[in-house]
Amino acid sequence: MSERPILSEREVIETPPPVGGRGTPPARVSGAFRALRHRNFRLFFAGQLTSLIGTWMQSVAQAWLVYRLTGSAVLLGTVAFVSQIPVFFLATVGGIVADRYPKRGVVVATQTISMLLAFLLAGLTLTGLVQVWHIVVLAGLLGVVNAFDIPARQAFFVEIVGKEDLQSAIGLNSSIFNGARIIGPTIAGILVATIREGWCFFVNGLSFVAVIVALLMMRVDERRTPIGTHTAFEEAIEGFRYAWGSPTILSLLLLVGLVSLVGVPYTVLMPIFADRILHGGARILGLLMGSTGVGAVLGALTLAMREGVRGLGRLAAVAAGGFGVSLVLFSFSHWLALSMLLLVPVGYFVMLQMAATNTLLQSMAPDHLRGRIIALYSMMFMGMMPVGSLGAGIVAERLGATVTLAAGGFACLVGAVLFARRLPGFRGGALEKLRLTGALEEEAQSSGAGAAEES
Repeated sequence: MSERPILSEREVIETPPPVGGRGTPPARVSGAFRALRHRNFRLFFAGQLTSLIGTWMQSVAQAWLVYRLTGSAVLLGTVAFVSQIPVFFLATVGGIVADRYPKRGVVVATQTISMLLAFLLAGLTLTGLVQVWHIVVLAGLLGVVNAFDIPARQAFFVEIVGKEDLQSAIGLNSSIFNGARIIGPTIAGILVATIREGWCFFVNGLSFVAVIVALLMMRVDERRTPIGTHTAFEEAIEGFRYAWGSPTILSLLLLVGLVSLVGVPYTVLMPIFADRILHGGARILGLLMGSTGVGAVLGALTLAMREGVRGLGRLAAVAAGGFGVSLVLFSFSHWLALSMLLLVPVGYFVMLQMAATNTLLQSMAPDHLRGRIIALYSMMFMGMMPVGSLGAGIVAERLGATVTLAAGGFACLVGAVLFARRLPGFRGGALEKLRLTGALEEEAQSSGAGAAEES
């Protein structure tokens, strides 16, 4: 058996996935679920699936409640803005906490607080006391919690599956996140149409119990990084400096930020498309959100079935462009069946881009900086969405939802083309980072083991 050459950075970033050979569909499907061989990840998987169904139920019910109370696209964007802007400002602090303290403990704390907020919103809604300002305040508090939850939960994957199965773990986590997007909105649409929104919030509160119990059942090493003498500000600057010094990391973050700013806020305008364009109600909203969930699950599984980091940069560029084209086509549809069909590639491509970027960033980040690098990813992904959501609501109020989405999709396409043109220049720095973190070595060992099995 000949030794497999170490990949060049251009191969890592640009080369498309291999066709045929060891990467045939049966082998890839088997590899997609390799993270489930870890007991801790199986617990995480089961708990998250239950919890995320509740989360998506609350997301759809909350959007419909705001729309029912106000009928305002601006307020839809405002609530989304308030719920997500804390991630932009506080994710760096959350990344420092994730790097300093045991990640499981941080996630247990954030999930517990999220559960209490869901029960509070349920109580206000079921008693008929809820007002829009209540929703805004609670959405903002949940955003603060998420600023600490996202970096800790994402960086926790390496501790429960190791770097070898990291791509599988991220892909499977994304698949359950979006599988829940199919189930949750469907249930929410039925409940909202029959017994109103409050019960969706209550069920979401109950669903957090599953993930909290799963986390407490895990057997993990509770080691933490020594705090040392550096201040939180100095540690934050270290994360920013590391990202700024890598053209690959910086460009990936900028592309994610662009798509999140002008494209991903399409979800905020879904109640308007369901009501004014497709002439439906909460049930139609659930179907539209469920369609994006179907595509997102397929996108997440596509990533999970891949092996190694080769080609992830090109995959992110293609996915961003595909998302933009699909969003433009959806914006002009006035038929429910066609709209649902077009939302499948919308969900597919945006999830493929985000998951591929997440995997590549985690593979390039050293252990002591992983939380802070994921915090920067969270700032670009979750943090830019509130600005885009608020802007989308304002623009849609004046120019209409169709023009707003079409313009956003076109901007995503332009950004993808510019990113793809820079790919050949990403050499040297990224390769060194991948070697230092051991990502290339583990990929080569995995490939060598697979070739040995075939021989």
